[in-house]
Amino acid sequence: MNSNFFKQCLAEFIGTFALVFAGCGAIIVHQLYPGTLSNFGVPIVFGGIISVMIYAIGHISGAHFNPAVTFAFCVSRHFPARRVIGYIVAQCSGAVLASTFHALIFGTNLHNFGMTQTMLSPLTALGFEIILTFFLMFVIISVATDTRAVGEMAGLAIGTTVMVCAFFGGPLTGASMNPARSLGPALFAGNFSHFWIYVIGPFIGALMGAVVYEYIRCPKPGEKSDAKGCC
Repeated sequence: MNSNFFKQCLAEFIGTFALVFAGCGAIIVHQLYPGTLSNFGVPIVFGGIISVMIYAIGHISGAHFNPAVTFAFCVSRHFPARRVIGYIVAQCSGAVLASTFHALIFGTNLHNFGMTQTMLSPLTALGFEIILTFFLMFVIISVATDTRAVGEMAGLAIGTTVMVCAFFGGPLTGASMNPARSLGPALFAGNFSHFWIYVIGPFIGALMGAVVYEYIRCPKPGEKSDAKGCC
C-alpha cells in the first residue's frame, strides 16, 4: 500500500473516531448525567468536532469522515475509485473503536451508545435523512471543490451545517447523515432494526447533493461548462 495513502486512511480513521467519540459521547453523557449537558450541547459538540477535525487533517485526507461523502466524491469524479474501499474501512473502523471506548468508559447499561433512532415512520425517516445529507454534501462539495468558495471557511461551513441539521433533525431521526457514525453505536447497542435507514439515506442524499452541485456549478469566465444555461 502506498505510504501516503495509508496515512490518509489513518487520518480518516482518527477523524471519524473523534466524531463518534465526542458526538456520541455527548449523547451518552446527556443520558447518564442529566443536567450536565443540555439538549443544545449535543448538536454543538457534533458540529464543533467536525469543524476542528477538518482544520486539523482536512489537508491530509480531505476530511470525509463519512462513507457516503467518500462515495459521492468518487461518483462526481473528485476522488479516485481505487481509494474508496480503504477510506470506508478506515472510517467504519474509527467509529467502532470509538464505541468500544464508550463501552469501556461508561459501561453498557443505562445508555444506548448514542445510537440513531427515529421518531418517524421508516420511509419518512429515510426521506428525512436523504434531505439532511443532501444539504450536507451540497455544502461539502461546494467549499471543497470550487475554487471560488472561501476555502478557509470550509471547517466552519461544514461544521455549522452538521450542527444545524442536528438541532432540528436530531430529535426526529438522530440526524446521522453518516453510516459510520451510526454503525459503532448500533453494533454495541445490539440494535440494527432501523440501521438500513442510516445507510441508504446518506448514500442517496450525498449522491444527490454532489450531482446537483456539479450541475449548477457556474464556471469562471472563459471556462467551458457542461451545464446548459449556466451563467
